[in-house]
Amino acid sequence: MVGVTQQSQSTRPLADRSPEEIEAFLAEQRAAHADLAARGLTLDLTRGKPSSAQLDLSDRLLALPEGHVDADGVDTRNYGGLHGLRELREIFAELLWIEPEQLVAGGSSSLVMMREVLVDLLLKGGVDSERPWSAEEKVTFICPVPGYDRHFTLLEWLGIETVTVPMLETGPDVDAVAEIAAADPSVKGIWIVPTYANPTGSVVTQEVAERLASMPTAAPDFKIFWDNAYAFHHLTEDEAKSADILSLASAAGHPHRPIMFASTSKITYAGAGVAFVGGSVETVQWYVGHLGQGSIGPDKLNQLRHAQFFGSAQGVRDHMVRHREVIGPKFAEVQRVLEERLGGLGVATWTEPTGGYFVSLDVLDGTASRVIALAKQAGIALTPAGSAFPHSDDPRDRNIRLAPTFPPLEQVTAAMEAVTTCVLLAAAEKLHG
Repeated sequence: MVGVTQQSQSTRPLADRSPEEIEAFLAEQRAAHADLAARGLTLDLTRGKPSSAQLDLSDRLLALPEGHVDADGVDTRNYGGLHGLRELREIFAELLWIEPEQLVAGGSSSLVMMREVLVDLLLKGGVDSERPWSAEEKVTFICPVPGYDRHFTLLEWLGIETVTVPMLETGPDVDAVAEIAAADPSVKGIWIVPTYANPTGSVVTQEVAERLASMPTAAPDFKIFWDNAYAFHHLTEDEAKSADILSLASAAGHPHRPIMFASTSKITYAGAGVAFVGGSVETVQWYVGHLGQGSIGPDKLNQLRHAQFFGSAQGVRDHMVRHREVIGPKFAEVQRVLEERLGGLGVATWTEPTGGYFVSLDVLDGTASRVIALAKQAGIALTPAGSAFPHSDDPRDRNIRLAPTFPPLEQVTAAMEAVTTCVLLAAAEKLHG
């Protein structure tokens, strides 16, 4: 079994060992890796997808909706209703700390809504913009790192420049954010996953959220893209509460600054859920006005089945407890293997998230790419090095995102034992020189 050799070793940091000890350790890890490669493994820790067991939790959706008329008596089979079903917006408005009239329910992808909002800002400008963003000399976004690769890909695709700040346990480094936003009018916004951030699991504190909502910015139409992708995805009974960014911004005199996104993609069916965008009433009117140029309404039947499936905000909370029961043991296994195999050796640090879909692993500087290459040789697919940074450029080449939700538990164990062997081998190679 992979890991037995290492568990019998001293937990004394590798960097404190003699050249002879490191050489012996390197030989052991090369042998362990060769054994891995010979086993013909095919394991995948790349993307944070729900497992089949999680998707099964929502199979009652397949028998819904019962009828086709919503709470307002509207036939959901027909055109119309750009704002989405009121009863579903009411359920998620309660969960997202927002009023129903400040929320739009759309199709299955919040990422599509993010793209739509960015394109609308570029073509038309926002509620509080002096001109379309495309008329500016350049547009820049602040990107907390490590962060969500899909956010960065959108910016790159649209030609929006990026500037990075560290993602801390309390949220983005708010001092750095405030300094950047106040100094440069081309800085138009910031991406934030406020609760159980991808990939660190960080939770934005009330104090950080209040500072973001109230800080002076050189751009009068600065936006906070508040992506609440994991707000309800708790791994413990101690559930983090998302900051009420919209109320904070309104109280600070910047009601149009936050634009919130969320979806049921990791709550019900990843490919057939419902996505949401929210903001000030004026922002919602702005969004729906542009949406109406290319849409005559969302899939209201799917929204109706979701409203009936959940029944209430408490129904969503109860459903997420069942998700926690499925994925909680997988995250616990990741922590167990990391601690048993890497603890005390000084070759890696990692997050211990209380929610979300990822564990962020930092290895020795300059070795993340090597770890991922070694894992590939052993049949373990990991997210490419640098994925959690704009342009896939991790300046220290140390961050690796682990996604344990999709594989069965026994595969999570096997994959993590293999990954830790690769971390040890890469570290030993670097220290051996």
